[in-house]
Amino acid sequence: MTQRDSIIIDCDPGIDDAMALLLAFASPEDIDLKAITTVAGNVPLHRTSANARRIRDLAGCHEVPIHAGCPRPLLKPLVTADDVHGKTGLDGSDLPEPASTLADGHGADVLRREIGAAPGGVKLLPVGPLTNVAHALVARPELAQEVSSIVLMGGSTGPGNITPHAEFNFHVDPHAARIVFESGAPIVMHGLNVTRQVRAKADWIAALRALGTRVGDTAAGMLSFYDSDNDPALHDVLTVGYLLWPELFSGERRRVEIVTEGKEAGRSIVHPAGDGEPNATVMTEIDAPEFLSRLLDRLARYS
Repeated sequence: MTQRDSIIIDCDPGIDDAMALLLAFASPEDIDLKAITTVAGNVPLHRTSANARRIRDLAGCHEVPIHAGCPRPLLKPLVTADDVHGKTGLDGSDLPEPASTLADGHGADVLRREIGAAPGGVKLLPVGPLTNVAHALVARPELAQEVSSIVLMGGSTGPGNITPHAEFNFHVDPHAARIVFESGAPIVMHGLNVTRQVRAKADWIAALRALGTRVGDTAAGMLSFYDSDNDPALHDVLTVGYLLWPELFSGERRRVEIVTEGKEAGRSIVHPAGDGEPNATVMTEIDAPEFLSRLLDRLARYS
């Protein structure tokens, strides 16, 4: 990068969200993290908001404000993933409750304010359900033209992980996902088809522990809990990695539609190239070994 990217991370921590935050906090020469907004998803809002602060405390980056957002999806009851991330959302981390506080202001209001104040200057990274983003777009449709890009984790070109059809984030709030994809905003989509290519195998988790730091031990503990039987996919961290190292990724412009009702609710239909007007760049491939090597090097910056 020739200059720092100004970004806002909208998240529902969640273990893979925590990895994304740690990478962003470790990259101040590349990323100007303007704010973090939280949303209900992997666990309820009070937990995601606490978890974002727990990770901020761990990283020692108290200058970055954290704002709580929407406590439930737009229309559906909340579905959580505490069976995957644990009751706290960061099980395995052994982190204490947050010592720092939330900033004033609703998360969706912060998105409108920060992006509207710097048209073309802020990149938005949503890595949870898209409720806050949809809320902001409905209240201020011009946000779609003001945001530099929306680099999100969600959806899939193939099967889901919460149902046979749907990825978790889109399934939790399919109506929000549809609003975002129909908004006209410049979207980069990291779906399960690419995030499942980046897995924290036992030797990589061991390398985290071998760093001999609190961050390394914490990340290794979370990832060991995250998927104790299989090598866990790192999902959300790819969005931050895409900003840092875009040369490791490849994708295609495609038309993406979101199913909002029925047994396929949350499904992302990614049309073949040439079928419909593209509304997103859909990531398809990543150099996973190099990504994992660079991620480990960046996390090694913590003392």
